[in-house]
Amino acid sequence: MSRPRLIALLLALVTLVVYLPVGTHDFVNYDDTDYVTENSFVKSGLTWAGIQWAFTSFHAGNWHPVTWLSLMLDDELFGLNAGAFHFVNALFHAANVLLLFVLLLRLTNSLWPSAFIAALFAWHPLHVESVAWIAERKDVLSTFFALLTLLAYTKYVRENCHRSFWLALFFFALGLMSKPMLVTLPFVMLLLDFWPMQRFSGSTVQRLFIEKIPFFALTAISCIVTFLAQRGVAAVAPLEKVPLSYRLENMLVAYPSYLLKTVWPAHLAVIYPLLKEISGIAVTAAAAVLIFISAAAWLARKRSPYLLMGWLWFLGTLVPVIGLVQVGSAALADRYTYFPLIGIFIALAFGARDLAKRFQFPKMILPAASILILGACLFLTERQLSCWRDSESLFRHAIAVTKNNAIALMGLGAALHVQGRFDEALVYYHEANRLETGRYEIHSNMANILDEKGHPQEALAEYLEALWLEPKMPLLHCAVGETLTELGRFDEALDELTNAAQLDPAYAPPHFDMAKVFLKQGRDADAIEQFRAALRLDPDNSQILTCDAQVLAADENSEIRDGKTALILAIKANVITGGTQPFALDALGMACAETGDFTNAVEVVQREIELATAAKVKNLEPLQQRLELYKNHQPWRESFLATNTPVKN
Repeated sequence: MSRPRLIALLLALVTLVVYLPVGTHDFVNYDDTDYVTENSFVKSGLTWAGIQWAFTSFHAGNWHPVTWLSLMLDDELFGLNAGAFHFVNALFHAANVLLLFVLLLRLTNSLWPSAFIAALFAWHPLHVESVAWIAERKDVLSTFFALLTLLAYTKYVRENCHRSFWLALFFFALGLMSKPMLVTLPFVMLLLDFWPMQRFSGSTVQRLFIEKIPFFALTAISCIVTFLAQRGVAAVAPLEKVPLSYRLENMLVAYPSYLLKTVWPAHLAVIYPLLKEISGIAVTAAAAVLIFISAAAWLARKRSPYLLMGWLWFLGTLVPVIGLVQVGSAALADRYTYFPLIGIFIALAFGARDLAKRFQFPKMILPAASILILGACLFLTERQLSCWRDSESLFRHAIAVTKNNAIALMGLGAALHVQGRFDEALVYYHEANRLETGRYEIHSNMANILDEKGHPQEALAEYLEALWLEPKMPLLHCAVGETLTELGRFDEALDELTNAAQLDPAYAPPHFDMAKVFLKQGRDADAIEQFRAALRLDPDNSQILTCDAQVLAADENSEIRDGKTALILAIKANVITGGTQPFALDALGMACAETGDFTNAVEVVQREIELATAAKVKNLEPLQQRLELYKNHQPWRESFLATNTPVKN
């Protein structure tokens, strides 16, 4: 085996071994919910409806259909297995390491600097976030296509292969559809023209720009689509909230902050909150650092062109996420360095090599220093990976290494909430609310806990506070409506749910919730109409299917019952849930009994009892009652009035 192949194999193997722990990690409650665990399209696997949605949706404030398709494929192959999703990220990261090594080797024909750069890219702790976070599939995937783009472009230049030019354009399009941060890639191609391809001269600069017009056209389209996507979900902070002067100050400070974290990767966190105020000293110092490095790189451009090339790579590829267009409330993010740091690594590796030659360092100095640096990276990466085990460990670490981090406090509160540690969760929510009083999510989350604790009146107050902060959110109107229903204030609940339906006519939950209110009022026919409206909007929602089937199968009003339709809905609900949800099985048993198929009704309810027993459900008496009725060839009858309890026939 040749030396380059052996090095490539070792790089890939060590990278996979380093990231092997992610196979045991869980989903986190920060963006993984939007991208996987609460995304019905992704959880349905690779379907035609999902593919259409991927190309037409601005979900999560982005248009990246290739990322959605990759996540859907994961679910299709592995189901909702967090470890599998994580390991696919690791596989893409390992592939990126190999592609980067091959690219640098072809561009520079320098084996050891190329290997060192690829190893730094593979094992630097700043890159843990991009690999260990499932929602950042877009990072590893877009970089995969970016490197393929540059490889194809290199072949086009070196071999004058026009087919490779169009292949590069194709890979670039896929990269943009994975993560629009790649809009700066045409400028990276120009940097490669400068060094190491050495295509720059006074007469060729214009031609090089013209050559890349198709790439710049895709960049322009992607910028427009991305801005519309983020503005559509209010992800872009308005100037009134984050003034332009502050954005410029944060941009100046962010660049040196990334450099510092590259050299000294300590106190890394999933979220770095925006500072309330950036000191003039920090801005001045940051500007001085940027000017000094830029001037040094420019002055050395002839003797050491890789310094200018690497520095501009770093500066330029960070532009889309440096904060001029402020998205979210983060000052900076480790994941943003995944592709940009390649430029810094190039400058460092080739700079160290030439420095060693110039000053005639002892032969082993450079290899020894490289081993120490990479060893430190491996150690720190392993430690940083442990913070990503689950939501609790992730946000506890973020709180420990940052200050005034309301988002991390909210994330920890949500993690504790899921574990049933309600009082602890409320403490963190209250602290988050003290830091940022204008976040509706905090009040909504506190309301959820209070509702689960059996305090609907207090929950209503928190929901109303959230609704006051975000009055046009249908989800909050639904939450208020559900709580009012729980308190028996049905007319008020219907008003809120009607508002929700009007705010978003394509949103199914308001109709579903109205159906439940109508049932409690004894307006069963109106409830059926709302169930139908909900299913028209969300035909594969197992909860809506199940509830509708239950009413049609077991309603004590004979004019409402429709056993055949109930059976169709119940069968579909069980197909969607894989026949593992007791509630869906219960509706199927009722529907079978209503249509006279008592044999299957008995089998279904027996299976339901087995599942409920395995899940340690305490009250199995209603199921036993239904089982006895079905054995006696009697269907189940139920009243859904708020003042009544279910009655058997």
